[in-house]
Amino acid sequence: MTAPSRAPAPAAAAPDRLEPALLKTSFVLVLGPILALLDTTIVGVGLDAVARDFHSPIATLQWVSAGYLLAISMVMPLAGWASDRFGARTMWMASVALFVAGSALCGLAWSAGSLIAFRVLQGVGGGLIQPIGQSIVVRAAGPKRLGRVIGLTVLPLTFAPVLGPVLGGLIVERLDWRWMFLVNVPLGLATLLLAARYVPAFAGGRSSRLDVRGLALLSPGLAAVVYGFSEAGGAGGLAAARVLVPLAAGTVLLAGYGLHALRRRGAALIDLGLFARRGFAVATANSFLQGAALYSSMLLLPLYYQQVEHASALEAGLLLAPQALGTAVATFFASRLADRTAPRPLILTGIVLTLAGTVAFTQLGAHPAGWLLTLSLIVRGAGLGVVMAPGMATVYASVRPDETARAAGAVNTLNRVGGSLGTAVLAIVLQRSLDHHAPAAAYGATFWWAVGLSALTLVPALFYPSRISKKEPA
Repeated sequence: MTAPSRAPAPAAAAPDRLEPALLKTSFVLVLGPILALLDTTIVGVGLDAVARDFHSPIATLQWVSAGYLLAISMVMPLAGWASDRFGARTMWMASVALFVAGSALCGLAWSAGSLIAFRVLQGVGGGLIQPIGQSIVVRAAGPKRLGRVIGLTVLPLTFAPVLGPVLGGLIVERLDWRWMFLVNVPLGLATLLLAARYVPAFAGGRSSRLDVRGLALLSPGLAAVVYGFSEAGGAGGLAAARVLVPLAAGTVLLAGYGLHALRRRGAALIDLGLFARRGFAVATANSFLQGAALYSSMLLLPLYYQQVEHASALEAGLLLAPQALGTAVATFFASRLADRTAPRPLILTGIVLTLAGTVAFTQLGAHPAGWLLTLSLIVRGAGLGVVMAPGMATVYASVRPDETARAAGAVNTLNRVGGSLGTAVLAIVLQRSLDHHAPAAAYGATFWWAVGLSALTLVPALFYPSRISKKEPA
């Protein structure tokens, strides 16, 4: 059992104030997800250089990214059990250490096969960092400060999709592709030193038995579904055997897990009983659809600037900066409102802003002015920022402190699966549109689907609770 750290948990004397110790804890815990997210976006820029160095086709090297994502999807459901068994801080630091070790090995890779294997190792660490870190922040903050603390932790993450391509471009142009991974080593070691000092420990040892049958059903099922969706952008689309077979297998495994979890209830890897609570069910459904809308659009936007506007990866990253700026500003203000305002109006406002900021991109075939697209990105980013803090606060306000790690695993897993689904749908639509239309018009037509995905998020948003309860759920 992990001994309690001297770093403070929720302060009873001033429950509404964000004291310095809590701010330090939040800062340290956001460094891990930033590393993982930056690495994801940096690597996409440098795959061409890796292909030249190893004399490998892109079809092989796409597994550098795909293997990482599959590893993440397989280990995320373990976040709750691992935190309960070994302690959240211990597992978070172990995850960061594994991510750093994987990064170092990727930088030393001698072939495409070794690089893919080390990326899987890196993904095992990266997949646990965010859900476990979120659960620690939530428990340290307490219910009355959820919105503000979540806003503070989400804020730096909004710049990672912009900084990633910029840093990746600079590294590939000025250094060597290996530094895309090696840069994580000193940053990760510094994160571990800070975590040992500022991250509070919560006792582990409550769940000694791993749900092995649940793991055997859930993790391969999620991996198969994510893999199937990732392959859907190729020839044949959703009808191809390489898509249908893993999707069908994944669906059967997930259905089997559902039956298993209903029998085991709270002892299951992910407790499906959490979804019986209205706030949790609505917020996780919204997170699933938000993942589909967000990740799919983040595929389209940089591709449009690179393929149609002929921007470099570095320039494409800079062109996306207005969206990150809008998200950062909106997150700052929305997180302050989330602790004292009903989530429903905030979520609905954010979705409407996201829709308004996406509409201009449906008109790309008419070549809209650059200033209009820039303004639209700011509005779109603001919408995404307004949704984040109250949405996540609703998830964690719906569960008890001892349930936060399992809740974090569930909501992050569904968000990633939604992202895989949305990306697959838009990749298929884009490819078919490019076959029949000029590039700009094809991207414009595809963005209508992005609007549709964002509009779908209005459905669960209408069912958000009228207020966030400050009492601990039963």
